[in-house]
Amino acid sequence: MSSMRDIKRRKVSVESTEQITKAMKLVATVKLQKARQRAEESKPYFDKMYETVSSILQRSGNINNKYLKENGSTKKAVIVITGNRGLAGGYNTNITKLLTKDNNFKPEDVVVYNLGKKGKEILQRFGYEIKYDDSEVMNEPLYRDAMSLSERVLTDYENGEFGELYIAYTVFKNTVSHIPTLLKIIPVSKDEGQVSGEDKLAIMNYEPNEDDALSLIIPKYVTSIIYGGIIEAVASENGARMSAMDSATNNADEMIKDLGLLYNRARQSSITQELTEIIAGAEAIS
Repeated sequence: MSSMRDIKRRKVSVESTEQITKAMKLVATVKLQKARQRAEESKPYFDKMYETVSSILQRSGNINNKYLKENGSTKKAVIVITGNRGLAGGYNTNITKLLTKDNNFKPEDVVVYNLGKKGKEILQRFGYEIKYDDSEVMNEPLYRDAMSLSERVLTDYENGEFGELYIAYTVFKNTVSHIPTLLKIIPVSKDEGQVSGEDKLAIMNYEPNEDDALSLIIPKYVTSIIYGGIIEAVASENGARMSAMDSATNNADEMIKDLGLLYNRARQSSITQELTEIIAGAEAIS
């Protein structure tokens, strides 16, 4: 059995850890409230943008646009959005598993556009090429950050550096539900989305022409998808960290209670032993 001193030292250590996890939970809760509001306010816009572009493409007939056709490259590019810090349960690893556990995304076939230090660390260990990294974006993401990344990936796509672009991020459902998601962005598929009823008969007309119009619309669509992914990822990360710190705090509280019981038993055992020794000594004298 551990000595009373060892038990007390361990109990103090766990109490110190509990104070840290409580503080981290409070910080994550405050950040989550702000990030959740931002995600909920922006989500309808980005969902509508995705739906609108899909609808436009289905009603556009045969268009020979650079973003709608394959460019011949067999490489795949993935925008990976994770956090800059750990202590968020499986949040970061769940995103990277979308690549590392899928045989269609082998390191030799993929280039990574990375947002988030943890994702970079994990994917580098698996041998993935980090073509672009701007993890500082995750500290305070702005729309212009998504626009800058969108311009970069679209230029690389036009130059034939990769043939398909995906985004790996976490969809924010609610405080405790976050869904790792891998979404294909380009080439934009004309088969995605649903247009029902008489809408299928309505052909889209463009001014000045459909190719120029789509060359303006699709970059905005890509920027919207990236920014929406970043915003949802930030909310998901703080939700995951809040849940992880809450669990850690509860576990620490249980350990403190168990150590308290163990300490009391050790103390009682020590007192009993001392009394036994006193009684034995008294009997020996008498």
